[in-house]
Amino acid sequence: MFGMAEKEMEYRVDLFNRLTHSCFDKCIEKRHKEAELNMGENSCIDRCVSKYWQVTNLVGQMLGNRPQI
Repeated sequence: MFGMAEKEMEYRVDLFNRLTHSCFDKCIEKRHKEAELNMGENSCIDRCVSKYWQVTNLVGQMLGNRPQI
């Protein structure tokens, strides 16, 4: 029982880390000019995270619906 919960936690941490790295690399300038995100960076992060979750859910649904071998 705990093994499955541990695997689920590892999966979620990995998913969060990949999302963070992917959206950060895409949306944040390499040279930080300000301590806070600007409006463009904020919008980019919002869109990136939304798309990432949509794709993750879609892939999960597709994998859940595939025939078992």
